[in-house]
Amino acid sequence: MKTVLKSDQNEVTRLFSHLEFDGNQLNHQPGSVLGSTALIAGTTVGAGILALPAVTLPSGVLPSTALLIAVWLYALVSGLLIAEVTLNAMRLEGRPSVGLLVVVEKTLGKLGARIAGGAYLFMHYALLVAYITQGGDILISAIAKILGMENVLPTWVGTTTFTLLFGGIMYLGRERFIQKLNSAFVAIVIVSFLGLLLLGGGQVKSAQILFQDWTALGSAVSVMCVALFYQNVVPVVVTQLEGDVHKIRQSIVIGSLIPLIMFLAWNAVILGSVSPDMLKLASVGATVFDPLQVLRTGGAGELLGVLVSIFSEFAIATSFIGFVYGLLDFFKDISLLTQGGLSRLPLYSLILFPPMSLGTLNPSIFFTALDYTGTLSISILGGIIPALMSWKQRQAQELTNGINQPLVPGGKVTLIVVIAIALGLITRQIMTMYK
Repeated sequence: MKTVLKSDQNEVTRLFSHLEFDGNQLNHQPGSVLGSTALIAGTTVGAGILALPAVTLPSGVLPSTALLIAVWLYALVSGLLIAEVTLNAMRLEGRPSVGLLVVVEKTLGKLGARIAGGAYLFMHYALLVAYITQGGDILISAIAKILGMENVLPTWVGTTTFTLLFGGIMYLGRERFIQKLNSAFVAIVIVSFLGLLLLGGGQVKSAQILFQDWTALGSAVSVMCVALFYQNVVPVVVTQLEGDVHKIRQSIVIGSLIPLIMFLAWNAVILGSVSPDMLKLASVGATVFDPLQVLRTGGAGELLGVLVSIFSEFAIATSFIGFVYGLLDFFKDISLLTQGGLSRLPLYSLILFPPMSLGTLNPSIFFTALDYTGTLSISILGGIIPALMSWKQRQAQELTNGINQPLVPGGKVTLIVVIAIALGLITRQIMTMYK
């Protein structure tokens, strides 16, 4: 392990180095900022962007834009806090890789780890159900269309195919290959997304852009929190970038800023072209409103339908990769804490088969649970837990005069605000459940 210090600032610039043997030669394999940025961006851009306009339409473009930026700032603070506590835990443990669950266990004890583990596990499986079912639907529709077998292939074929295809790639591929593949997927998402914006921008109506209802923002918070969540892969990024503080901060800021810009542009285009009356008509008889359906029937032709399918599939695939990585870290943490272990095949089976089976039995189960439990899980994992860990670590470092690098300014005031907002979201969600 290699540690580099700036003596004038007492700041660790890189915690360790990835060294690998290439024949008889030992080579340094530094992490890629581009790859880590793509991992964060790809994890963030998923099913959330597809559902976003349905919950922001009642409030309008300007109110939902303001709320999106506020949620992004909160998620950014959360991501930096998780990076900070991960770095400190790696220093204390003397290890080049520490997962989120191990950090919670070492910082907040077994009770904190159990609470975080329960929220983490539920959220990841719920989101994987959504990604697998939606990705499978898109994939099977494309296959059926190519083969001229529309409405013939059953839903479970798509769900199974998507899981085996992308899960198999992750199982067989090395981490560096997956990182490059994910970067390529993100590039496809961005290019197809720009095409969608160009085609959809011609349908924007100025009256819809100017429409505002600030009182209707409350119902959008849950989906926005889920859409902008990437904190599960922050420990992976810290490891990939060798504990380099500057690179980690850069990857988290840029990697989360790219999806924010995409969400803001997407939200404005869809809300500018879809009226509330059209939303009511589209929602009749459906549990979830698909805003892309409006673009599919907007008269833009076959090209729009192809772009929609490409964008949706690869956006879901990038998020799928990020959340599988998150569960891999989770179960590795459990193995370390229990002194047990799982080989590679059982580990991937444990991650992929439950959401694939659940998605096959009930493809809409995630959307039923999302509004009630998404905010609860993310408020705990992305708000309360990181703030409490940072508070305790900073306090311990002050007592021992140890090295501590706060990645978020504001001291305890910032941490109190983070916890207060999370508790407010949980309280609102509970009140909504019992109305």
